[in-house]
Formats: sequence, structure tokens, C-alpha cells
Amino acid sequence: MFHKMLVAVDRSEMDQHVFEQSILLAKATNAEVMLLHVLSPLEDPYISPVFTQPDAIYPTLQTPPMDSYNYVQEWEDLRKERLDWLRSLADTAIHAGVKTGFSQNLGDAGRIICDVASSWPADLIIVGRRGRAGISELFLGSISNYVLHHAHCSVLAIQGQIIDTAANH
Repeated sequence: MFHKMLVAVDRSEMDQHVFEQSILLAKATNAEVMLLHVLSPLEDPYISPVFTQPDAIYPTLQTPPMDSYNYVQEWEDLRKERLDWLRSLADTAIHAGVKTGFSQNLGDAGRIICDVASSWPADLIIVGRRGRAGISELFLGSISNYVLHHAHCSVLAIQGQIIDTAANH
């Protein structure tokens, strides 16, 4: 069955569910797990110097430039916080009896997930799927969709809660 599972985690609302399901599957198949978190400056809630500067988009707004030291410090703080979080997840998995490692990378999440899965080499990638559709998926992209179409191995997309925008009108 599966021997090496790459589990992409991203601190979303459904992240705990993805993690728990991954550990259950790893225990059932006696698989090794690699937890992967990708920091990406173009996705929420990450800090982007372009998108935090209104005058970069609307030059008529005059705001002082972001202090580059503060920006670098915020990124470093975020990186450390996420590494501590990954370490905590790995410890939980290890205590559950699953051989587990972790990695944090910077870049485009879909590409990084596929690259790490290939180089590790994983025989299953587990990703969460938020249930975005239509325009929101077009503008926000879909990491799970990218991984499904570009991965070298099997992909398990764990569905999050689907937001029904029609019911909200």
C-alpha cells in the first residue's frame, strides 16, 4: 500500500482534520509521514511588501514605505512560529506511533509540494481542499488542483467544508 506519505499542512481551519486523517491512515498502513508547510508571500495570511503598500497599487495614496527591517523581522517571526507548530505536529504523530519528519519551504505551494514529494520520494500526497469553486478558485487558485494535476504519485484530497454562496443570498 503506502509507505511514504507527504502531508501538506497550512494552518487553515481544516488543517487539524487533514493532520488527524493522515495520522490515522499512516498508522493503518504503517507508513512514514513527512509534514510539509510552505510559506508563500502571495497567500493569506502571509506578509507581502507589495500588497501591504497601497501606493504600489494606487500610486495616488501617499503612505510611508514599509520599514524593511520590520518586514524581515515579521517574516523571521512567522518562520519560527510555523517551525514550532510543525515540530509540535511531528511530536504528536511520533507519540501516536508514526515515524514522522517535517519540512518548511518558501515558494509556490503547489510546486513545492510536488517537488518535495518527488525528491523524498512519497508514494502518496495528502492535501486539504477548501471547497472553493468558480470565481474564488479562479482568483485565489487551487493548490490541491495543481497537485492533483502535477504530482508524480497518488494524491488524497481531504475535503473541507464547502461554502455555499448561493444560500447566503
